[in-house]
Amino acid sequence: MSGTGLHTDQPGRAEYAAAFQVEPSAEDVRGLHGWTLLEFGTAWCGVCRATQPALKEALGEHVGALRHIKIADGKGHRLGRVYGVKLWPTLVLLLDGNQVAKQVRPASAAEISSLLALARPANAATKSTPV
Repeated sequence: MSGTGLHTDQPGRAEYAAAFQVEPSAEDVRGLHGWTLLEFGTAWCGVCRATQPALKEALGEHVGALRHIKIADGKGHRLGRVYGVKLWPTLVLLLDGNQVAKQVRPASAAEISSLLALARPANAATKSTPV
């Protein structure tokens, strides 16, 4: 355990905050091609940081299959509202900019992998829901 009370394999607040991207507009997200995983959270969210090892493990099984975008959410951030984000972390899987599935506060790499499995080539015909 580190001095922050977090396991040492979990990123610290500064490292986690640096990974967030500037919030894209809803139009930019809708214009994305292929599979995309949006990860909504905040740098100060302990649950978000605690989920990172499981997320990293699950994403490792899907290298090259989809893009992963971390989006800082909270007051004044509108994109999270577009996707109905109420708790962090929330993962939203998109195909060609349209929502396919959403996962709130995933508890394990297996749970996240089940979401990411939808992005496999055999599932390319999965229907997506415009947001």
